[in-house]
Amino acid sequence: MNEDINILVLDTELYSNTGGQSSKATPVGSIAKFAESGKKTKKKDLGLIAMSYGYVYVASVAMGANKNQFMKAIKEAESYHGPSIIIAYAPCINHGIKAGMGKTQEEEKRAVESGYWPLYRFDPRLAAEGKNPFQLDYQPPNGTIHDFLMGEVRYAALVKTFPEEASKLHKQLEDGTISRYKSYKNMAEQKTE
Repeated sequence: MNEDINILVLDTELYSNTGGQSSKATPVGSIAKFAESGKKTKKKDLGLIAMSYGYVYVASVAMGANKNQFMKAIKEAESYHGPSIIIAYAPCINHGIKAGMGKTQEEEKRAVESGYWPLYRFDPRLAAEGKNPFQLDYQPPNGTIHDFLMGEVRYAALVKTFPEEASKLHKQLEDGTISRYKSYKNMAEQKTE
């Protein structure tokens, strides 16, 4: 519709306004209301959905992980004439961060380093210049996903209540983070014609 609109999604990975209910944004293996034995299905990828249109600016950011990438995404989205969406990782009280809510910036950094949360930008203007519009802004997962998960009650509690299920679901989540990184890396390396 040729509208210039900017959207910022603060992704808490659950329905925060309902007291922490599970949603399509809740990752596999975490506990939430109506998913006390761990969510069984993977989280939807809002960024990929928006990128599939081809004309939407999309970024996935975590301010605590990379402030420069965060600011770059904000500036690019603002300057883009058309729809733009920035999906920002937003640690929430319902995550049960063991280090405390005063450490959310550090938690974001740990999320990105472990591969749990991706950083990227998709700028359709680059395609018009013959360049790849997808830019990957984070490194491969560093192998600390289990430590990251155990630092949050929403994952650690499942280990106590349903240990076998936790092992299976957390492995599924870890495999998913590695697979997602490889997929995003392939997208970033694609040549344009």
